[in-house]
Parts: sequence; C-alpha cells; structure tokens
Amino acid sequence: MSRAPRSEAARRSWGEDDTGCTILHVDMDAFFASVELLDHPELRGRPVIVGGQHRGVVSAASYEARAYGVHSAMPVTRARLLCPQGVFLPGRHARYAEVSREVMAVMAEVTPVMEQVSIDEAFLDVAGAVRRMGSPVTIARWIRREVRSRTGVPASVGVAATKHVAKLASAHAKPDGLLLVPADATVPFLHSLPVGALWGVGEKTRAALERRGLDTVADVAATPLPALHRMLGVAAGQKLHELAWGIDPRRVVPGRVEKSVGTETTFVEDITDREVLERVLLDQSHQCAARLRADGVLAATVAIKVRMADFTTLTRSRTLPAPTDLGQQIVAAARDLLAGVQISADGVRLLGVRAENLTSVRSSGIQAALDEDPQKARAERAMDGVRARFGPQVLRPASLLDNKRPSAFPGARRDIS
Repeated sequence: MSRAPRSEAARRSWGEDDTGCTILHVDMDAFFASVELLDHPELRGRPVIVGGQHRGVVSAASYEARAYGVHSAMPVTRARLLCPQGVFLPGRHARYAEVSREVMAVMAEVTPVMEQVSIDEAFLDVAGAVRRMGSPVTIARWIRREVRSRTGVPASVGVAATKHVAKLASAHAKPDGLLLVPADATVPFLHSLPVGALWGVGEKTRAALERRGLDTVADVAATPLPALHRMLGVAAGQKLHELAWGIDPRRVVPGRVEKSVGTETTFVEDITDREVLERVLLDQSHQCAARLRADGVLAATVAIKVRMADFTTLTRSRTLPAPTDLGQQIVAAARDLLAGVQISADGVRLLGVRAENLTSVRSSGIQAALDEDPQKARAERAMDGVRARFGPQVLRPASLLDNKRPSAFPGARRDIS
C-alpha cells in the first residue's frame, strides 16, 4: 500500500483478507485544487485555494492550505484571513468536468456496476471483475495507478463490504492512499470512530447525540433502539442503529440519475433590488431547464437558495403541478418563492435555483400538463439547438439584454452542480 492510514482506528482495522469486500469507494483528493496543479505545476507546494476571488465560498483547498485551517464551504473572506499567502484561483468547472470524465472512464473499464455520486467520487461493485483482474485490493491498486498515470490526479480508495464503510475507509486513506476494512473488522472499525462519522449525522444531529453522552459510534450501537427512536425519530434512529452495527444493504446502482441540477451566483456587491434578483432567477432558470433537456429528465420540484449579506441562508421549495423541463415554468415558481422571502436591508450576496426530484423522460411515462402551450416547449428546444451551434449568449430572454443582466456585475461567480 502506498501509505499507512492516518488514524489509529484505521491502523487497527488494516488487513489483507478482502474476502467479501467487493465495494470500492474512489474519491479524488482535493479534486479541484489537484486539477489546478496539473495546469499550474509551478504552484506545487504552495497553499492553493479554489473559489471566488473576493466573495463566495471555498470550493477546494490543497493540503498545504488545509494546514492553515482552510476547508471547503468556508467563506473566501475567512480563508484569506487564515491564509493570506494562499494562491486564490477562480473555479473552472468545464475543466474539472473534463478530468472527471477521464477518471470515470478508468473505473468504467473495471466494471459497469459503477455509481457516480459526484464529479469526483464513485462507488464500484467489483464482484464481477475479480476473476478477470484479481482481488478487490488488487483492483483498487490498479485504479489508483491508472488514474494517476492517465490524468495526473491522486485518488484515495476504500475497500469494504458495504458502501457506508467503503466511504469511511477512503476518507481515512486520504491523502493519496488505500484502506481495506476486512468484513470481520467492520464493527470494531466503526465503533472506534466519533459519532459524526456515521452517514447522515450532520452538525445538529451530532450535537443532539453528544448532549446525551453519545460521542462515538460504539455509544450509538450500545444505546437501546427505543431510546434512539425517542431522540431522533423512528426512521432516523433505526437507520443510525443499523449503520453503527455495519448493516447497510444498499447496492451500487449503475447509471444513477442525478437527484437535482442547479446554479448559484455569488455577487461582488450585495443586491437589494428585487428586479435585479428576478433577472438573475430568469437567467438561472433557463440554464437549469437547458440542462434538464440535455439530460432527458423532468423536474417535479423547484427550489431557491438566498444568502443574505450576514450569511443567513434561506431555502424555499415548491412542487410543480406537473414535472417540467421548461425555463418559463421554473422561473415562475422561483419568482413566487422569492416573493415570499423578506430581503434584508443589507441585501443578498448569493442567489440560486435548483430543479429537484428528477425523472427520466423515457422511463417515467410522465407527460406535460394538459394546458401547457406546445409552442413554448418547441421554442425552448429550438433555442437549445441554436445555442449549441453558435454559443450560449446568442439567444437570451429580452429582459436580460440590458445593462442590468447578471454578467454586468464584475467578478460575479457562478457555481453549477
């Protein structure tokens, strides 16, 4: 193995018996920063931070930057205070997507049973590849070697009997490592971890558990199930109890459909004008709709995200009368949701739209609402073809053509997911 696991728990769980451990979790290390270092090798060894140049949040930080306390989702202003000598780079999502496709192509050579869960991570079930390529650990080594050789970025891999433990193993293997948790070491490995390691335990749940003296996964496992039900509810309590004992029946689902698509804009200057915010929503909604049509999916829910100048963040969502892939319907819902949000006097620093609860057009059998204007659908699809040929800016809603459109804000940063 390329390096020893970082934690004592991982060292105790290390073994060579990978019988039954056919689930791999492959995770790129500080992916956006790693890609930037590919294109800017002169920055190696320096703290590199990917995110908004002046506003917004950190998308990724190199391990040199993390040594200063910088981490993803941190406000860029805070990152600059912690690491003033850091190299701050704007995100280049098209470039990251390009490298991601190369990484996923490596894994697709191993098995078709691959579930990509984000731009930089995926699960694989390699049971069908063992006879051809060797043991799961041998396959994991091959993936790490090939990803590094073909793309230049490092990958960490966790090997285990379940998805939950494989993901935890890859996290313990970072940076640039591999960790096997043998099936018979699953429970000891889990019980040595803090309660926050359990899948689905966020800050609020962790704090609630710790207030009751449940600091480790072992504490959760030892708690009677009725007590967990009272603390967290029946469904959540049951799920955490099972995970704490290594029970995770979820399978790797190939060809997984994205759960949502969305885009956010972080403004250089806080915006108080509702008319300007509605123009931003118009642009974002049409971006989302174009992506839905390109992916062949319909959205049943529209959500907005509003972050105020003081970082207070509000989300609102609405289920549509019928699933859609049309920008006009998405923006109508988004504007109604924004109308219900009280904008602070200091204004809005970030605004986003997300299309959720996606369903494949081909497999769902869902049709548009009976009163939907077919001319609008044909018009938006025709616009897709024109923009694909001549560029995204050649056709835009008329209200975005004046000097108030979002691109007129210098340095405004868009995040697409």
